[in-house]
Amino acid sequence: MKITSLRQYKGTTYEAELDDDRKIYLHIDIVTDFGLYCGMELERDTLRKIIYASNFRRAYQYALYSLDYRDYSYSEMYRKLEKTYKNEKLCFAVMERLVKFGFINDRRYAEKLARKYVETKRFGLRRAKTEMYAKGLSFDIIDEALKEFEELTEENLAYLLEKKYSSLLEDRDDRKTIEKVKSALVRYGYGFSDINRAVADYFESIDSQEDF
Repeated sequence: MKITSLRQYKGTTYEAELDDDRKIYLHIDIVTDFGLYCGMELERDTLRKIIYASNFRRAYQYALYSLDYRDYSYSEMYRKLEKTYKNEKLCFAVMERLVKFGFINDRRYAEKLARKYVETKRFGLRRAKTEMYAKGLSFDIIDEALKEFEELTEENLAYLLEKKYSSLLEDRDDRKTIEKVKSALVRYGYGFSDINRAVADYFESIDSQEDF
Protein backbone atom coordinates (compact mmCIF):
# COMPACT_ATOMS: atom_id res chain seq x y z
CA MET A 1 0.00 0.00 0.00
CA LYS A 2 1.38 3.39 -1.02
CA ILE A 3 0.78 6.99 0.03
CA THR A 4 -0.04 8.69 -3.27
CA SER A 5 -0.61 12.16 -1.79
CA LEU A 6 0.29 13.86 1.46
CA ARG A 7 -0.65 17.50 1.90
CA GLN A 8 -1.66 19.97 4.55
CA TYR A 9 -5.41 19.89 4.89
CA LYS A 10 -6.28 22.37 7.63
CA GLY A 11 -4.07 23.84 10.35
CA THR A 12 -2.01 21.03 11.85
CA THR A 13 -4.03 18.32 10.07
CA TYR A 14 -2.68 16.55 6.99
CA GLU A 15 -4.58 14.54 4.39
CA ALA A 16 -2.94 11.30 3.31
CA GLU A 17 -4.39 9.60 0.22
CA LEU A 18 -3.64 5.92 -0.35
CA ASP A 19 -3.49 4.00 -3.62
CA ASP A 20 -6.79 2.31 -2.77
CA ASP A 21 -8.44 5.77 -2.86
CA ARG A 22 -8.77 5.96 0.90
CA LYS A 23 -8.08 9.27 2.60
CA ILE A 24 -6.99 9.52 6.23
CA TYR A 25 -6.54 12.70 8.20
CA LEU A 26 -3.58 12.87 10.55
CA HIS A 27 -2.13 15.41 12.94
CA ILE A 28 1.32 16.64 11.99
CA ASP A 29 2.75 14.88 15.08
CA ILE A 30 1.59 11.52 13.68
CA VAL A 31 3.06 12.35 10.25
CA THR A 32 6.36 13.22 11.91
CA ASP A 33 6.42 10.30 14.35
CA PHE A 34 5.95 7.76 11.55
CA GLY A 35 8.10 9.64 9.05
CA LEU A 36 5.34 9.68 6.43
CA TYR A 37 5.94 11.06 2.94
CA CYS A 38 4.35 10.92 -0.50
CA GLY A 39 5.31 7.71 -2.27
CA MET A 40 5.98 5.82 0.98
CA GLU A 41 5.06 2.12 0.96
CA LEU A 42 3.08 0.98 3.99
CA GLU A 43 2.55 -2.49 5.38
CA ARG A 44 -1.00 -3.13 6.58
CA ASP A 45 0.26 -3.57 10.14
CA THR A 46 2.03 -0.20 9.96
CA LEU A 47 -1.15 1.45 8.65
CA ARG A 48 -3.12 -0.03 11.56
CA LYS A 49 -0.55 1.40 13.99
CA ILE A 50 -0.78 4.83 12.33
CA ILE A 51 -4.57 4.85 12.54
CA TYR A 52 -4.48 3.66 16.16
CA ALA A 53 -1.93 6.36 17.09
CA SER A 54 -4.07 8.98 15.38
CA ASN A 55 -7.22 7.85 17.17
CA PHE A 56 -5.36 7.70 20.49
CA ARG A 57 -4.17 11.26 20.04
CA ARG A 58 -7.67 12.46 19.17
CA ALA A 59 -9.19 10.67 22.15
CA TYR A 60 -6.55 11.98 24.54
CA GLN A 61 -6.96 15.54 23.33
CA TYR A 62 -10.74 15.17 23.56
CA ALA A 63 -10.37 14.06 27.19
CA LEU A 64 -8.08 16.98 28.02
CA TYR A 65 -10.49 19.40 26.34
CA SER A 66 -13.37 18.00 28.42
CA LEU A 67 -11.31 18.32 31.60
CA ASP A 68 -10.79 22.02 30.89
CA TYR A 69 -14.47 22.53 31.71
CA ARG A 70 -14.90 20.27 34.75
CA ASP A 71 -13.41 17.34 36.63
CA TYR A 72 -14.38 13.76 35.86
CA SER A 73 -14.14 10.52 37.75
CA TYR A 74 -12.37 7.59 36.08
CA SER A 75 -15.70 5.92 35.38
CA GLU A 76 -17.30 9.06 33.94
CA MET A 77 -14.43 9.79 31.58
CA TYR A 78 -14.13 6.19 30.43
CA ARG A 79 -17.85 6.09 29.55
CA LYS A 80 -17.52 9.41 27.70
CA LEU A 81 -14.59 8.12 25.64
CA GLU A 82 -16.13 4.72 24.96
CA LYS A 83 -19.34 6.32 23.74
CA THR A 84 -17.38 8.35 21.19
CA TYR A 85 -14.62 5.96 20.11
CA LYS A 86 -16.22 2.51 20.57
CA ASN A 87 -12.82 0.93 21.26
CA GLU A 88 -12.22 -0.57 24.70
CA LYS A 89 -8.48 -1.04 24.26
CA LEU A 90 -8.03 2.54 23.06
CA CYS A 91 -10.14 3.99 25.88
CA PHE A 92 -8.29 2.09 28.59
CA ALA A 93 -4.96 3.22 27.11
CA VAL A 94 -6.09 6.85 27.17
CA MET A 95 -7.34 6.47 30.74
CA GLU A 96 -4.00 4.98 31.80
CA ARG A 97 -2.20 8.07 30.54
CA LEU A 98 -4.71 10.46 32.13
CA VAL A 99 -4.23 8.75 35.48
CA LYS A 100 -0.44 8.60 35.09
CA PHE A 101 -0.18 12.36 34.64
CA GLY A 102 -2.73 13.18 37.33
CA PHE A 103 -5.50 14.49 35.10
CA ILE A 104 -7.85 11.86 36.51
CA ASN A 105 -7.69 11.29 40.26
CA ASP A 106 -10.80 9.92 41.95
CA ARG A 107 -9.67 10.74 45.48
CA ARG A 108 -8.93 14.34 44.62
CA TYR A 109 -12.23 14.60 42.76
CA ALA A 110 -14.12 13.08 45.71
CA GLU A 111 -12.58 15.58 48.13
CA LYS A 112 -13.63 18.45 45.85
CA LEU A 113 -17.19 17.15 45.52
CA ALA A 114 -17.50 16.50 49.26
CA ARG A 115 -16.54 20.08 49.99
CA LYS A 116 -18.95 21.37 47.35
CA TYR A 117 -21.93 19.31 48.50
CA VAL A 118 -21.47 19.53 52.27
CA GLU A 119 -19.83 22.91 52.82
CA THR A 120 -21.34 24.90 49.93
CA LYS A 121 -24.68 23.27 49.17
CA ARG A 122 -25.21 22.20 52.81
CA PHE A 123 -26.30 18.68 51.84
CA GLY A 124 -26.46 15.99 54.45
CA LEU A 125 -23.98 13.13 54.13
CA ARG A 126 -26.65 10.81 52.73
CA ARG A 127 -27.49 13.18 49.84
CA ALA A 128 -23.81 13.98 49.25
CA LYS A 129 -23.03 10.28 49.05
CA THR A 130 -25.80 9.70 46.50
CA GLU A 131 -24.65 12.61 44.34
CA MET A 132 -21.03 11.47 44.44
CA TYR A 133 -21.91 7.89 43.57
CA ALA A 134 -23.82 9.20 40.53
CA LYS A 135 -20.51 10.72 39.42
CA GLY A 136 -18.99 7.26 39.18
CA LEU A 137 -17.01 7.25 42.43
CA SER A 138 -16.72 4.11 44.56
CA PHE A 139 -18.31 3.97 48.01
CA ASP A 140 -14.90 3.46 49.65
CA ILE A 141 -13.51 6.66 48.14
CA ILE A 142 -16.75 8.55 48.90
CA ASP A 143 -16.76 7.48 52.55
CA GLU A 144 -13.11 8.46 52.91
CA ALA A 145 -13.78 11.92 51.44
CA LEU A 146 -16.89 12.55 53.54
CA LYS A 147 -15.30 11.48 56.81
CA GLU A 148 -13.86 14.92 57.59
CA PHE A 149 -17.27 16.54 57.06
CA GLU A 150 -19.25 14.39 59.48
CA GLU A 151 -19.12 17.05 62.20
CA LEU A 152 -20.81 19.65 59.98
CA THR A 153 -24.24 18.03 60.25
CA GLU A 154 -25.37 20.05 63.27
CA GLU A 155 -23.94 23.31 61.92
CA ASN A 156 -25.49 22.87 58.47
CA LEU A 157 -28.92 22.03 59.84
CA ALA A 158 -28.85 25.09 62.08
CA TYR A 159 -27.83 27.21 59.09
CA LEU A 160 -30.63 25.87 56.88
CA LEU A 161 -33.26 26.37 59.55
CA GLU A 162 -32.13 29.94 60.19
CA LYS A 163 -31.43 31.10 56.63
CA LYS A 164 -33.86 29.07 54.54
CA TYR A 165 -36.80 27.98 56.68
CA SER A 166 -37.10 30.48 59.54
CA SER A 167 -40.11 32.16 57.87
CA LEU A 168 -41.95 28.83 58.07
CA LEU A 169 -41.08 28.21 61.71
CA GLU A 170 -42.79 31.12 63.38
CA ASP A 171 -45.41 28.96 65.09
CA ARG A 172 -44.16 25.93 67.01
CA ASP A 173 -47.75 24.61 67.14
CA ASP A 174 -48.11 24.55 63.35
CA ARG A 175 -47.29 20.87 63.05
CA LYS A 176 -48.18 20.68 59.35
CA THR A 177 -45.67 23.37 58.39
CA ILE A 178 -43.00 21.98 60.69
CA GLU A 179 -43.39 18.54 59.09
CA LYS A 180 -43.08 20.19 55.69
CA VAL A 181 -39.76 21.71 56.75
CA LYS A 182 -38.58 18.37 58.11
CA SER A 183 -39.47 16.65 54.83
CA ALA A 184 -37.43 19.25 52.96
CA LEU A 185 -34.45 18.53 55.19
CA VAL A 186 -34.83 14.81 54.54
CA ARG A 187 -34.50 15.60 50.84
CA TYR A 188 -31.33 17.50 51.70
CA GLY A 189 -29.99 14.20 52.95
CA TYR A 190 -30.34 14.42 56.72
CA GLY A 191 -31.58 11.71 59.08
CA PHE A 192 -34.77 12.06 61.13
CA SER A 193 -33.02 12.05 64.50
CA ASP A 194 -30.63 14.84 63.46
CA ILE A 195 -33.51 16.85 62.00
CA ASN A 196 -35.72 16.48 65.08
CA ARG A 197 -32.85 17.53 67.33
CA ALA A 198 -32.03 20.53 65.12
CA VAL A 199 -35.65 21.73 65.05
CA ALA A 200 -35.92 21.36 68.83
CA ASP A 201 -32.67 23.34 69.25
CA TYR A 202 -33.96 25.99 66.87
CA PHE A 203 -37.11 26.63 68.90
CA GLU A 204 -35.13 26.51 72.13
CA SER A 205 -32.85 29.19 70.72
CA ILE A 206 -35.87 31.31 69.77
CA ASP A 207 -37.24 30.96 73.31
CA SER A 208 -33.93 32.04 74.78
CA GLN A 209 -33.87 35.15 72.62
CA GLU A 210 -37.44 36.03 73.63
CA ASP A 211 -36.50 35.76 77.33
CA PHE A 212 -34.13 38.66 76.81
